[in-house]
Amino acid sequence: MVHEHAERLGRDHAALPAYIYDLDGLAAHAAGIRAAIPGSVEFFYAVKANPDPVVLRVVARHADGLEVSSGGERRHAAATVPGSLLAFGGPGKTGAELAAAVRAGTFRFHVESPHELRLLGSIALAAGCQADVLLRANLPAADAEPAPAGPEAGTRLVMGGGPAPFGMDPGLLDRCAQWLCAGSPEAGRLRLRGLHAHLASGLEAPELLASAASVLAFARAWCTRHGVQRPEVNLGGGMAVDYRRPGALFEWASYGRGLALAVREGETLRIEPGRAVTAYCGWYVTRVLDVKRSHGEAFAVVAGGTHHLRTPAAKGHDQPFMVIPVDTWAHGWTRPTVRTERVTIVGQLCTPKDVLARDVEVARLRAGDVVAFGLAGAYAWNISHYGFLMHPVPGFHYVGTG
Repeated sequence: MVHEHAERLGRDHAALPAYIYDLDGLAAHAAGIRAAIPGSVEFFYAVKANPDPVVLRVVARHADGLEVSSGGERRHAAATVPGSLLAFGGPGKTGAELAAAVRAGTFRFHVESPHELRLLGSIALAAGCQADVLLRANLPAADAEPAPAGPEAGTRLVMGGGPAPFGMDPGLLDRCAQWLCAGSPEAGRLRLRGLHAHLASGLEAPELLASAASVLAFARAWCTRHGVQRPEVNLGGGMAVDYRRPGALFEWASYGRGLALAVREGETLRIEPGRAVTAYCGWYVTRVLDVKRSHGEAFAVVAGGTHHLRTPAAKGHDQPFMVIPVDTWAHGWTRPTVRTERVTIVGQLCTPKDVLARDVEVARLRAGDVVAFGLAGAYAWNISHYGFLMHPVPGFHYVGTG
């Protein structure tokens, strides 16, 4: 259905660039994730990956809750999926954001520092409310079990295991626990539920399970030492999406089996994937404006660019794509074309960094053809600098019902 819809858009010169979201494919994929994860493990979707309202409502039907990382995301998620359980994470939460979240009865707060913990306690006291917290841990490399280098090592995001703005070292975690036990009125408004740890992104199932085992070993010992009953451990996300192999999926079944063996009676495990949930449902579709040569190399210039689809610039990869031929050519001169050679696909921005795919082999690519970039359903439009050069924003289309 996506291909047919892209072909229809390609016949209308004013319709591109555009995003197309496959809602039926998204629903099937999200349902498959939920089925692969044991019932004793909660599945929260990381809204930052793609907060599109239509996409969010489809995912929410299969997830146990949503993870948000700002006051704006929290308001958006609450309005888009009323009644959903929200976990509020992210560094640098403001007092105003925390106060609004406390008043709204936010399900969990992922606390990043001792200062944030005290601020949350004072806000909860002033509001006459209780707040449930997980302390975010930044474990040393020896405890974090960093994943070995693999095929995606160059594009991984390391979030912990060393100096980082995210989470707390074990000593700070202990300081927070001691403050919570000291009996102040502010501390009395907070309930410590357990720990949160998101150490890296771009891991395959065996690596993610090894990291989970290390986090769980630390969390169990830490919670026992500090008297946390029926502890919760949020293992974060980090599931790999391989942009070089668009058909390769994270091994949800083996990951689910590993979590089923890891979880113990009386504790709650929670995961919060984002990219690996929605990446596959999105396509960025645009038109080739020109094909030209520079110093012996071929370039295809497309409408739009990385100000619409920032993912390849952010991750440093070539965005996978397919060419949809458009045979009509309205001009009276020879159509610019490359055949059976390598071409770099760039956008309209006045910067050499506006590259969507570099030095990739194509059978044929012509001015006027349509290019559909896959794996554009996560960290794509929502992280793009669309205001730069003030080009028109893309259209948004949805196929299926989800």
